[in-house]
Amino acid sequence: MVNIRLAKSSDLPVLEQMMYELHNEHHLACPQHFKSADAVMQEKRIADYLESPEGLVFVALCEHRCIGFVSGHFADLISSVSKTVLMGSIDEFYVLPSHRGQGTGSQLLQRIEREFEDYGVQQVFVEVWDFNQSAVKLYQRLGFRHHIHCLRKGIQ
Repeated sequence: MVNIRLAKSSDLPVLEQMMYELHNEHHLACPQHFKSADAVMQEKRIADYLESPEGLVFVALCEHRCIGFVSGHFADLISSVSKTVLMGSIDEFYVLPSHRGQGTGSQLLQRIEREFEDYGVQQVFVEVWDFNQSAVKLYQRLGFRHHIHCLRKGIQ
């Protein structure tokens, strides 16, 4: 059985390891676009989410072992063209490969969404790279829809 709870500072070592693995998977899948996990870890700290009043981190535990996490934050999205809205952002999301496809990711995402709702968040935003189709399908199953199409073209 999987238990989802807010992360604590004592979770930081395992969270940092999983965040490393997340960014390493991205780098290996698309090295022309992603920095190495080592480079990312020099710039990003999961502890920042724990220290911020607008930051959230939830962990998934199976038999008292951390098997996944989701981090995010919320803020007013202010734009010159769209209406201001309190927006939640899912920033980091990872489940150990041995526990994928068993509902853990869905539980993590649903939990952070409930917390966002408690804070008055009106919409949730997530960025997913095209190569990560399993994540795209998971987000779509949970009700996320395309709202902006970002296209990329290299110029030689």
